[in-house]
Amino acid sequence: MEGIGEKGLVLRGWVPQVAILRHPAIGGFLTHCGWNSCLEGITAGLPMITWPQFSEQFVNERFLVDVLKIGVSVGAKVCSGSEEKRTLVKAEEVTKAVNEVMGDGEEAEERRKRAKGLAAMAREAMEEGGSSYAEMSRLILELRDLKKVRELGLESKDEGDV
Repeated sequence: MEGIGEKGLVLRGWVPQVAILRHPAIGGFLTHCGWNSCLEGITAGLPMITWPQFSEQFVNERFLVDVLKIGVSVGAKVCSGSEEKRTLVKAEEVTKAVNEVMGDGEEAEERRKRAKGLAAMAREAMEEGGSSYAEMSRLILELRDLKKVRELGLESKDEGDV
């Protein structure tokens, strides 16, 4: 805490991550690559520094780095729930990834441009008429209809299907 001084802010406990990521001062996002964090970073239009720990996080990292091309890996290689078994990521690797994301080079600019483009696509999908909006509406209608069927006692007795 003493090392931070006037340079930064430490928040303990829950923080409003979406609001923080959308703040204009934020230029990148260091993420553990959990799916919610990936989606929050994408919708905020941010390039990401990827630092997966275990589970599907390594797959999500490959998606951000190799498919969407908006992520830079710190080099974590071992997928394990055990902290002792995970790869030690050195400060130099983190510094390199931060410089790649925040740098002025053509590759960094392209990464930022792709991230902003993906954010625009995500917003469009969530707006009325967009694909996510339509699918969520369909799900809500389906659940409402299922509730009505159950209330009327019309459920299938064989397999539980409606």
